[in-house]
Amino acid sequence: MSIHYKSAKESKVTISELMLPSHSNFSGKIHGGYVLSLLDQIAFACASKHSRAYCVTASVDTVDFLNPIEVGELVTMRASINYVGRTSMVVGIRVEAENIQTGDVKHCNSSYFTMVARDDAGESVEVDGLLIESTVEIKRFLKAIKRIEMKRKRREEFDHEDFVPADYLSDLENYKVKVSL
Repeated sequence: MSIHYKSAKESKVTISELMLPSHSNFSGKIHGGYVLSLLDQIAFACASKHSRAYCVTASVDTVDFLNPIEVGELVTMRASINYVGRTSMVVGIRVEAENIQTGDVKHCNSSYFTMVARDDAGESVEVDGLLIESTVEIKRFLKAIKRIEMKRKRREEFDHEDFVPADYLSDLENYKVKVSL
């Protein structure tokens, strides 16, 4: 079976939305949960476009809230495929907010969603390969591999039945924590 490759630009998705008072939290900033909902939607659209299949969110590896989003700002989200596995894809998303009166743009959020392609029966399906066309895309793919490896190592180190907390107590000495076992 030959592998079909698609470029990241073939699956890129951009959405823009004006932030309304109904999207704000008690401090008057746009609620992080609302932003997460938009991130999930654009990740779905980008992954589905790449795979030509229904996609589900498997994990959210990183969500960095860098700057608050204000009511009245125009939020633009850009999503692209950064990595593909057999049935999964990592979608990188950049969020920017623009003050439409001044034209000032600020980077507000970066996120990485792992999406899995599914068929009508809910079974995972293989996705197209990724055609890398720039050094930025190479870097994004490699960074995704590193995040996957770090996640796997964390699971192996801490999520096993013979984990011994005493082996790690010295690692906690410089933190604001009191252990009482």
